[in-house]
Formats: sequence, C-alpha cells, structure tokens
Amino acid sequence: MAEFLSLYGKNLNQKDIEKIAEVFENGGLVIYPTDTVYALGCLSSNASALKRFEKIKGVRLIHAPLGFLFSSISELSKYVSPIDNTQFRMLNQYLPGPFAFLLKAANKLPKPFEKRKTIGCRIVDHPFLESLLPLLSAPLITSSLHDPDTFLDYTTDPQELFVRWSEKIDLFIDCGYGGNKPSTVVDLSESPFSIIRQGLGEL
Repeated sequence: MAEFLSLYGKNLNQKDIEKIAEVFENGGLVIYPTDTVYALGCLSSNASALKRFEKIKGVRLIHAPLGFLFSSISELSKYVSPIDNTQFRMLNQYLPGPFAFLLKAANKLPKPFEKRKTIGCRIVDHPFLESLLPLLSAPLITSSLHDPDTFLDYTTDPQELFVRWSEKIDLFIDCGYGGNKPSTVVDLSESPFSIIRQGLGEL
C-alpha cells in the first residue's frame, strides 16, 4: 500500500520535498495536488515508471493526451520546437497557471516520446510542485484522475482518492481538498491558436 503524506501551508519541509523527489527518481508513481485537480505522475525519464503509468491509466504514451510538468519556460523550451514571439507571450502571460499548452515537439524527444508531434506543457501554480520540480532530473509526466462515476468528474477528497488508488501507487501527497475543474487546454501548435478544452483557466 502507498504511503500517505500530508503537506500543508506554503512553508514546506525541505526534507519532505527531498524524500518525495527520491521516490520519483527511484521510479515511483505518485498522486499529488496541482493548481486544478489531483493528478497521477512519474518521472518522464524512468522507463519502469512509465510502463507502470501506461498500465494503470490504460494508455500508450506515444499517443495519450497527457502533459509534461515543467519548472520553468526555460526548461520547457528544451522539449519543444523553437517558440515564436506570439507563443512566448502567451506562455509568459498565463504560466504558471491552470493551463496546458500544446506545442510542437522537439525533433529529439527521449523515448518513448520520440514519435510525438506535439506535447502538452504545464507550469503549475502550486507551492508543493514549485518546490519539488527543480530537484528532479527530468520533467514529470502527469495525467488528471478523471472519474466518470462521480457527479463532479474529479474527486476532490484526498482520503477518498487514496482509498481508490493506494494499491496502485507508491506515494500520495495530501495538500487538502483539490479542485473539480481541470486545466484549460490551448493548442499553440497552429496559428491561430484554439481552445481544445475549457477548464479553470480563462484567457
């Protein structure tokens, strides 16, 4: 069964953050809060974690609509094709925030993402992830925990989520109740841009 770790407030314990980073680096699957809903994620460079992620989510990473969590626009730029001025202004204005921006993928993405034409890019406005991501050796792969069986689509109660997922993951980060609206997905890979999914973020 997964460990349940509660983190509250903006002044997070650095030892806790380092422990969580170690779980990711060792191939762990973790559920954590974002600035929208709770999400499942793993390190994008860990092959064994990615295989578990695929199995649990029932997806193929080559095609699945998932996102990369980056710590900054500078890090993001290493994984996408060169960003033009319009794209940069959009990213700079709305990130960090509740948006996922689709951008054309760089020519040499690491396996198993090398065939993807676009990637979803998130920089999250949440103190936990702002503290964690700079410690990691690669971005996180992330996917929201959509629940078609509930009235709200996204379960907000961390205890309820933990009961449902505890046998499939290694660590659950509890930062209190989550939101019930996902990120707004904006396609910046084509001009003019288009909104693919309207979520919490407002352009």
